[in-house]
Amino acid sequence: MIRRFDRFRGVSVRPLIGKRPRSVAGQVFVLQVAVVVLLVLGAILALVLQTRSDTEREARNRSVAVAETFAHGPGLLATLKLPDPSRVLQPITEETRRAAGVDFIVVMNTNGIRYTHPQPDRIGQRFVGTIEPSLRGEVLLESVQGPLGHEVQAVVPVTDRQDRVVALVSAGLTVKNVTGTVNRQLPVILGAGAAGLALATAGTGLVTRRLKRQTHGLGPTEMTRMYEHHDAVLHAVREGVVIVSGDGRLLLANDEAKRLLGLGPDGEGKTVTELAGLDPDTTELLASGRTATDEVHTAGNRLLVVNQRPTDGPGGPLGTVATIRDSTELQALTGKADVARNRLQLLYDAGVCIGTTLDVTRTAEELAEVAVPRFSDFVTVDLADPVLQGEEPNGSTSAVRRTAVSGIRDGHPLYERGRLIAFLPSTPQAIGLGSGRAELVPDLSDAPGWQAQDPERTLGVVEYGIHSLITVPLQARGVILGVANFWRSEKPEPFDEDDVSLAEELVARAAVSIDNARRYTREHALAVTLQRSLLPRALPEQSAVEAAHRYLPAQSGVGGDWFDVIPLPGSRVALVVGDVVGHGLHAAATMGRLRTAVHNFSTLDLPPDELLGHLDDLVGRIDQDEPGADSVSEGGPSMTGATCLYAVYDPVSRRCAMARAGHPLPALVHPDGTVEFPELPAGPPLGLGGMPFETAELDIAEGSRLVFYTDGLIEDRSRDIDVGIELLRRTLARADRTPEETCQDVLGALLPARPKDDVALLIARTRVLGPDRVAEWEVPSDPSAVSGMRAEAVRTLEDWGLSDVAFGTELILSELLTNAIRYGSGPIRVRLIHDQCLTCEVADGSSTSPHLRYAATTDEGGRGLFLVAQMAERWGVRYTPEGKIIWAEQSLHGAPPHMEAAALLGFTDSELL
Repeated sequence: MIRRFDRFRGVSVRPLIGKRPRSVAGQVFVLQVAVVVLLVLGAILALVLQTRSDTEREARNRSVAVAETFAHGPGLLATLKLPDPSRVLQPITEETRRAAGVDFIVVMNTNGIRYTHPQPDRIGQRFVGTIEPSLRGEVLLESVQGPLGHEVQAVVPVTDRQDRVVALVSAGLTVKNVTGTVNRQLPVILGAGAAGLALATAGTGLVTRRLKRQTHGLGPTEMTRMYEHHDAVLHAVREGVVIVSGDGRLLLANDEAKRLLGLGPDGEGKTVTELAGLDPDTTELLASGRTATDEVHTAGNRLLVVNQRPTDGPGGPLGTVATIRDSTELQALTGKADVARNRLQLLYDAGVCIGTTLDVTRTAEELAEVAVPRFSDFVTVDLADPVLQGEEPNGSTSAVRRTAVSGIRDGHPLYERGRLIAFLPSTPQAIGLGSGRAELVPDLSDAPGWQAQDPERTLGVVEYGIHSLITVPLQARGVILGVANFWRSEKPEPFDEDDVSLAEELVARAAVSIDNARRYTREHALAVTLQRSLLPRALPEQSAVEAAHRYLPAQSGVGGDWFDVIPLPGSRVALVVGDVVGHGLHAAATMGRLRTAVHNFSTLDLPPDELLGHLDDLVGRIDQDEPGADSVSEGGPSMTGATCLYAVYDPVSRRCAMARAGHPLPALVHPDGTVEFPELPAGPPLGLGGMPFETAELDIAEGSRLVFYTDGLIEDRSRDIDVGIELLRRTLARADRTPEETCQDVLGALLPARPKDDVALLIARTRVLGPDRVAEWEVPSDPSAVSGMRAEAVRTLEDWGLSDVAFGTELILSELLTNAIRYGSGPIRVRLIHDQCLTCEVADGSSTSPHLRYAATTDEGGRGLFLVAQMAERWGVRYTPEGKIIWAEQSLHGAPPHMEAAALLGFTDSELL
């Protein structure tokens, strides 16, 4: 029998279901039998409905199948054309009807007049049903009231070969025959339902017997035993239970509640306010009857957690039940867990926040910031000066520089940032630096060793409220880099050993980051020094262009961008800009090698395309010389490519020849401010090989600006390269800017605050040597023309005010012209250029290169080029598409060199005069 028992003593037991005794197993049996009966009846009903639906669907399908089969039967069209189709079709339809199991098959014409019917007297009469859809070629299925009664029939069109409907065929069943079939199946359905009911009832009986056996009938004796067990458990649990009635009386308090609240044995039955020893807050809660969740109350030296809920639910008495837990020990454990969790969170934050940059000072500041105020009220970090410069400390001195200071307040009396501090041997800082171990000073007011450092300042520190100190050496790879100091002022308790462990962990993590930053600072300084030494410190003097330049290293370090301005013979100048892929020492060293190679190749006075070809071969050899795949695994870097743009500008002809190897196009700013990017042939980057380079020549007006740059200027992650080029175009479109001002404008407009790549920028404004500074003659291929040419040259030099160099010029022209007439071919031209030096050029149509020879004292000839080399500061040969040009440069300052040259050749002064 199902009964509801109250959990506590003193409450009556009432049955839930009437007064008729019935076991739980019996009630379950009745319920299950009722459910089974309903399920079986529902199944029978559903089966009947499904059977009827299936039978009617079968009748429709059979009617359509029989009608379509007959309509498409062979010979039907020919039979319909007979004078009396009924005579032939009637016996055939009847035989087919009986074989197919349908009630009728009717063949009719397009007007609905029957040719056949199960009742012969219906032949010739109009068909009962709808035939219009079938006349349109559709199959119609419908229920009608026909001659045989309520019928389910299908009407199918009969078409000829032209798909014209020439007749109709209808087949179907009467509804009574369908219903009869269902009725014949109903006994089977009912029999199956009865069998299912019997099986379900038997199964329910078995389940009920098993349930009764498991519950033992749930008699009164068993219920009493259950109550006693429940009461024993109630008073044995480690959680207090208190039940208070609606009028505020204590109905029940288990043993744990009496122990926690200090209740006497006679407390039950009294009102809560009459109970002695209860805390007022606890008394108010129990008497109020309000709901409470995890409220903390005190009972003597205990902390109690109280939960209270009302008991006046459905059928329950008015009142409340409260549960009480002792959380004194849990509170202490929770406090320790909170401390441990906070320390773990601090260490995690330190791992994330310390070492975000490779800057020594910033890393020290991050250590100081992450520890304030969660661990310490003030933090100071002192590092040795060599560490700040990227070097390892030598350990010879205890002087350190205060690098970072952080605290909960400003205006503290601690040493300020940037001060060099020499700690006395008695101070905890000096002891820690010497031993490499952390030092704990619980009470600074009683620390004479620390106070001896600076008595006046240390007194101010103590008076400020700072009372405890932990000093931990910053140590990485066995090297002590400095010391971190943690000061406490707000919390009254001093630092303890647990705090020392946490401080050591913090400092250990920061020391690794500081050491990494120190090593990076050293490597970066070395790379920057190397790169600065490889780049031109000042541009050489020349008259062809007015140049300005900028170089900005990337945020991540040095790279391989470079530029150059190289004076060439004939007052010409070579403008170079290049970019080695990558960053670091290897890129900088490779850049230096390429820059030196460009200087060497430029002395050969090669055209830009040939110079880039030689440079490409050099880069290919560099790649072959670099460590291969075997050393790549060992960390050996290899060159990955470079780009270069080489241009030669001639101020006499105002022509500029350019060639590029994978480099961005230069910009040409005309004197009126118009900006264009000349379409130079695109050569491959250096080192790829396989494709030749091409030279393009431009005529450039005087005062134009040539702008050469590396890709770091126009490329940026935040914008597309086309946007960068357009921004460069708009920035350059000003006609009144000098190269220096243009450099400032370009960098200010295009560069971000922290560039990701190196930037090299070279801007050259062109100049022109006018006709008054250049003299040129055509010389016939006749030795007698040499003397006349010398006279013309002397007159020109007198007009230029250069009579001091006339003798040397005559001698140089005599030798060069004589060689061109003897060994060269026409046409022969002579050109004098008056610039920072005097250049003499003799051009002929031969490509044969002259050689400097040293004649013996007995030789009559062979001293010509040797004499030219002695008279001129420089001389050389450059080749042109028409032949070659031999040139010689003479200085316009200083004493004439002809006397020294004559002495070398064995001539006397009188012979020269």
